[in-house]
Amino acid sequence: MPARKLLRWHEQAWLVFSKDLRVELSNGEITTTSGFFAVLVVVIGSLSFYGGPDAPVLVAPGVIWVAVAFASILALSRTWQRERENDALSGLLSLPLSRSAIFVGKALGVAGFVATIEVLVILPTLLLFNIPPGPVLPGLLVLCVGATPGIAAAGTLFGAMTVRTGARDLVLAVVLFPLLAPTLLAAVAGTRELFMETTQAALGDYVMLMSMFGFIFVTGGVGLFGSLIEG
Repeated sequence: MPARKLLRWHEQAWLVFSKDLRVELSNGEITTTSGFFAVLVVVIGSLSFYGGPDAPVLVAPGVIWVAVAFASILALSRTWQRERENDALSGLLSLPLSRSAIFVGKALGVAGFVATIEVLVILPTLLLFNIPPGPVLPGLLVLCVGATPGIAAAGTLFGAMTVRTGARDLVLAVVLFPLLAPTLLAAVAGTRELFMETTQAALGDYVMLMSMFGFIFVTGGVGLFGSLIEG
């Protein structure tokens, strides 16, 4: 009987990611719930914090990233809840998979959810605040690319830390929001500069700051995920 061929590291990560993707495509639960919640936050924010003609600059950036942050927490919570159901997490950990590959696969899945939320948030925000999409969409895309890895990696890492705790949703939010503060503040500041018709080249500092935090969380997750998930 021929020996089974062990999957390479990137194949292991892709296996975990594709598993989460297939589950989501089968029911669309996370995308639907977190997307609806994010759009609801945008609508409430646009109605509650309207600041006259300066609203697109003063209010819209905060509305975008507050909605992304809260909806991302909701998506993260549901992602790990799936792993707790029917002891799926134990089954995943029993497979001959590198713990770092599991982290990367889960983080890629979370990044997909966050990116979907960002798309669902940005378009209605531009509509409700009467912001022409043409001049700002490329810059918003750049900011999203800079912010998404840090949000996904930090959420995956600390979601693993809280997966076996009581009141896990509250613990995840309390732990995660302070850690995401630099990324979210840079995203808000960069979006405000963009809406003030600053050139897209001027967004480089904000994207660099978000990328630095993303790199820290990705490397930290690769190194610490195994001990956190099995602790």
